[in-house]
Amino acid sequence: MNLSNVIEDLVEERGLDKGKIISIVCDGIKAAYVKKYPEVAFETSYNHNTGKLEIFTRKKVVATVADDDKEISLRRAKALDSASLIDGEVLVPFEEQVGRIEILAAKQVIASKIRDLELLAIFDEFKDKKDTIISATIHKRERNGFAVKIGEAMALLPQEGLIPGEALQVGRPVRALLKEVLQVPRGDYQLILDRASADFVKHLIEIEIPEVFEGIVEIRNIVRIPGYKTKAIVASTSNEVDPVGTCVGVGGARIKPILRELGQEKIDLIEWSNALEDLVQGSLKPAVVDRVEIVDDKRAVVWFAQDQRSLAIGKLGQNIKLASRLVGLEIQLQDTAPLEKSDDLQEAEGTASDVVDEGAERDEAQ
Repeated sequence: MNLSNVIEDLVEERGLDKGKIISIVCDGIKAAYVKKYPEVAFETSYNHNTGKLEIFTRKKVVATVADDDKEISLRRAKALDSASLIDGEVLVPFEEQVGRIEILAAKQVIASKIRDLELLAIFDEFKDKKDTIISATIHKRERNGFAVKIGEAMALLPQEGLIPGEALQVGRPVRALLKEVLQVPRGDYQLILDRASADFVKHLIEIEIPEVFEGIVEIRNIVRIPGYKTKAIVASTSNEVDPVGTCVGVGGARIKPILRELGQEKIDLIEWSNALEDLVQGSLKPAVVDRVEIVDDKRAVVWFAQDQRSLAIGKLGQNIKLASRLVGLEIQLQDTAPLEKSDDLQEAEGTASDVVDEGAERDEAQ
């Protein structure tokens, strides 16, 4: 049977190793013959000159043949191989054919093994690209997200990995974080992408801002509510470099490409400080904070003017929620009051947890 065209197509279209494909095909056809003739010892060989798969049976060379299926006379053996000797073995072309059922079984085995080979090739190609930003093309809408094409490989951008409210279009390019590279596919996909995590924004910043990529500016912590806002603490390893200004750029030139990628989402950059009070103050951007007091390793109280309260809380309480996650403290909010009352921590008016409800009620009222 001539398999050269089939093998070459698999090599060219799927980028698979030719030697491995030949081995898989040989094993599959051999399995079909073994299924029909279980008593025969088969060998298969691919003839590169003719493009044909040749089927042999191994027989013992004897003086007198007692079992024609397993033995061959010395005279016939020498016709096949002049070096044949009594008690030796020789490969004899097998002339019988297998039926349709055996061929179908062989095709299933071959298809399964080629699929395994493809999965391994994809894993090997992308395993070192995990946790990096990749460029791809939206291929089609799936029930649970989008099928995305990365070169010749397919990936899944799941629904939970999308930025809320973004409208991706088939045929359009997209950038995403390669979140998972699986050896065993999940559903139909080995490659799982993400655009909704804080890591996606972190890697975008590293790509767009050379000083971050080079380590001159470091991202100490980053938190995100996708579609709403990202907050990041940035630090400089050089006294001559302003970490926030470097990331923003002149007139926002550096941060704007990242904002465009994220749609309507905002980014708050907070400069690193050894003083936790400063980090808490910065974390509540865009609100202007009057005073911060760190109560213990779990709680901070923040005082500010009444007109800054809604800015500190944010829509549905999301700004203060992000701020608390960023600094690792529960933040209590209190309006600026006379000094004799301000030190009474029991009078604090809100925390990161209960202002979420307050923010939600206010938004519903509006």
